[in-house]
Amino acid sequence: MINEIFGFIKKLLGIGMPCAFHSLTGLYCPGCGGTRAVRELLYGDLRMSFQYHPLVLYGAAVVVLELVSWGASRMFRRPWLHIRQYNLFILIGAGIVVANWFYKNYMLVFRGVDLLPLLK
Repeated sequence: MINEIFGFIKKLLGIGMPCAFHSLTGLYCPGCGGTRAVRELLYGDLRMSFQYHPLVLYGAAVVVLELVSWGASRMFRRPWLHIRQYNLFILIGAGIVVANWFYKNYMLVFRGVDLLPLLK
């Protein structure tokens, strides 16, 4: 069922086309592995999702944390329970993207290890 849903979304959004950045430079783009990370997250494989692109798992954790804090603030009628540190979450997410991008390209260029095909 997940394969059919994912296939429909890929066709609808045109996902699966070659990455222009990777085609031109031979390097990974900052989002490389993101689609595969979402697929693995939907399958429940958190380790593979993290290895493909850690931002996806981080984003899912932030959404769950936000929903729990919002629910707690509503249930206990305490608005201060609701997390409002959006700038911090965004900065951490940006740091994850940059670190992931640097690491994958470092391994590719300087170590000769193409990480994404190894994960398949």
